[in-house]
Amino acid sequence: MNYPIIETERLYMRELTLEDIEAVYKHFSIPEVVRFMDIEVCKDLQEAEEIIAFHINDTGCRYGLFDKETNKFIGTCGFHCWSTDQDETKAEIGFDLAPPYWGRGIMQEALHEMIRLGFDLMKLDYIEATTEIENVQSQKLLKKLAFNQDKDLKDGLFYFTLRGST
Repeated sequence: MNYPIIETERLYMRELTLEDIEAVYKHFSIPEVVRFMDIEVCKDLQEAEEIIAFHINDTGCRYGLFDKETNKFIGTCGFHCWSTDQDETKAEIGFDLAPPYWGRGIMQEALHEMIRLGFDLMKLDYIEATTEIENVQSQKLLKKLAFNQDKDLKDGLFYFTLRGST
């Protein structure tokens, strides 16, 4: 599938490519960025290349987020695990942002567009997300975006779901 370039008020968003290796390396070498992710701190450019290759080869898409004013790479967001289960199409959304940009509504701006892309272009029936118990900021963000939180923990994670309009 061809995924469009997305522009918001403050962001330029496009699919990650292997040309982004250095930026991805710098971003994922920040301990605060990977704290709640299922990856370790990036140690070299080869690991950054592996991260990008994983997303290129996975179902779904992973966008790089660039500050429109500075053109600086500031994070990623996108979908993985795109599949059909019991006649419903779903994908899991994931996101990360460089610490200097936290608390400014930037990820909410990006995810609003990603959710629209998921429902309109990818034709998802619903979107899933997971967070660790300690990741309170991501939980607040998902709730702001109208995700519903499951009552029970699964594998030590909170699960969230957002259904498309029927």
